Amino acid sequence: MATLKEIYKQMVEVGISFDPRGEGTVRNLLKRELEKYKNLPEKEKSDYDLEKLENPYADTRILNGNDADVVKSVIVGIDIESPEIMIAHSLRQSGRRIDAAISHHPEGRAYARFYEVMGMQADILNKVGVPINVSESLTLDRKAEVSRKVAPANHQRAVDAAKLLNIPFLCIHTPADNMVSSFLSGLVEEKMPECLGDVLDLLVKIPEYELAKKEGGGPFILIGDKEARAGKIFVDMTGGTEGSKDVFASLQTSGVGTIIAMHMSEEHFKKAKENHINAIIAGHISSDNLGLNLLFDEIEKKIGAIETIDCSGFRRINRPAPAVGQG
Repeated sequence: MATLKEIYKQMVEVGISFDPRGEGTVRNLLKRELEKYKNLPEKEKSDYDLEKLENPYADTRILNGNDADVVKSVIVGIDIESPEIMIAHSLRQSGRRIDAAISHHPEGRAYARFYEVMGMQADILNKVGVPINVSESLTLDRKAEVSRKVAPANHQRAVDAAKLLNIPFLCIHTPADNMVSSFLSGLVEEKMPECLGDVLDLLVKIPEYELAKKEGGGPFILIGDKEARAGKIFVDMTGGTEGSKDVFASLQTSGVGTIIAMHMSEEHFKKAKENHINAIIAGHISSDNLGLNLLFDEIEKKIGAIETIDCSGFRRINRPAPAVGQG
């Protein structure tokens, strides 16, 4: 039996342990954040988000509920917005036990500040060979662009619905994305696929992608063909949202031949193609499913089974074996 706070903390801790930057790097960032907080003027400390001292992911927060709320059964969706909160309320009214709602995509204050996690993209790009000065500059520009887009949104709609209906509510974004990034990176490193067709074959054997294919989606080659050699593969699955569209020249220079991504905008597609980088789209919602399932598998090892009620694109698939690529 676990509380809302325990589930949240475990998900954050698992996200840190599977962070592509390395757990040590993330722990050092948390130490630096603590020093930053200590040096703030007292008048600024009252507005400081204390969660940042233990949770490095601004897009992952408890949005409603008491820390001590006991949670045995949760409704889980890729997006939990007002309609899904109403579904949870209706199910409760009909006698179904629902202790909390868990969204993958951020809502409320986690959505308002989710662009803050994009800073991790600079370190991820650096690990595949992009010079840190280049990756930081590109990431800062893109982060500012995303912050401007997010600023006018009505961030609190779903949170207000949860409060009115007394439904505990949390969102888990980057920790789940870290899981899918780690899993696929480990799989690619282990299997060493030679051609894009080999990469595609690996992906479609993963249950979440296999199911997506049956439902009309599934992985596909966006740039290149099945016989094209993959070369150095970059799994681009975490860091808030798509990075800078100007990064592809640097990726080409660093030797990246193929990107595996959740999705790719038209602008990013054109830039990748200009720089002769192959692209495989694993699928957005199916990749989110994979990340959430891996995350649930890990925390259930620590706190026991949690009943999940699937909605909004989520499909619970259990894996008894440890996740690939931890570390």
